[in-house]
Amino acid sequence: MSSVEARSKQAPREDGGRKAPLPAPRERDNLKPRVALAPILITLVTLAVAALLAWAGWEAYMAAPWTRDGTVRVYVVTMAPEVAGRIVEMPVADNQFVHKGDELFEIDPADYRIALEQAEAQEQRDAAALDYARANEGRQSTLARQGWASTDVFQQTKSTLGQGEATLDLDKAAIAKAQLNLERAVIRSPVNGYVTNLLSRLGDYATVGQKIVSVVDVDSFWVDGYFEETSLERIHEGDPATINLMGYSEVVRGHVGSVARGINVPNAQPDQSGLASVNPIFTWVRLAQRVPVRIDIDHVPDAVRLVAGMTATVQVNPALGKIQP
Repeated sequence: MSSVEARSKQAPREDGGRKAPLPAPRERDNLKPRVALAPILITLVTLAVAALLAWAGWEAYMAAPWTRDGTVRVYVVTMAPEVAGRIVEMPVADNQFVHKGDELFEIDPADYRIALEQAEAQEQRDAAALDYARANEGRQSTLARQGWASTDVFQQTKSTLGQGEATLDLDKAAIAKAQLNLERAVIRSPVNGYVTNLLSRLGDYATVGQKIVSVVDVDSFWVDGYFEETSLERIHEGDPATINLMGYSEVVRGHVGSVARGINVPNAQPDQSGLASVNPIFTWVRLAQRVPVRIDIDHVPDAVRLVAGMTATVQVNPALGKIQP
């Protein structure tokens, strides 16, 4: 069989096969760049995202001062009576919210009401005596001008009148004091807040100066962030701040109110002779001191319940611009 016949027999088998025809040379040339460009684009996008995340991390942890050592603080008003007596009314309960001016407790007012009535009665008696002294002084003055009364009698009458006027002034002061004590028998809340750690009960005897009720002032919450001294250069009054409370995902917002101007220095404590006590031991690793920074709160989400003593993470954001207190 010649080579021409062999090629003629093989040709039908190749033409009758089901293999897909190869693309034209122009289509193959267009396909190769498109396939090679996709990995490059994916790599560039990945690098851009990684760089953005790295920049954000640097800003969050290096450029913006932050600390995990933060504490929620609040002012607590302690109510102690200025008069003594048995507690006869206590309309509040532990952890109850009270408004400014609401009654917290009342001391038995009977003794102080009686004292007020006695002072008022004493004033009336002295007022009557003063009226008589004035009338007598007028008569003696007329007799003295006419020569019917001696100078000594007239001077004694004037002295009695002066004593009566002074006594009446004392009576007015006694009435004011008795009225004040009666008003002090009812103790009212000076702030809006929550009654906390209530241990006194109805019927307890309250003495002057004894702590009876404590109220957490809800309008006075702030956060103390204890920042390392190396971060103080980037912290200024008015800088906005974010507060993350342990146990809450929502963010509390505020601003830097002030920076503490002093912390305890153990080596500065004097001994008995007044000399500074300096520790002779010094380690090679020296930790930065932490300085309290007061963060005034601007906004609290509705779902967040502020409690004094809570742990907080505080971040100051100087780049966002200062907030005027």
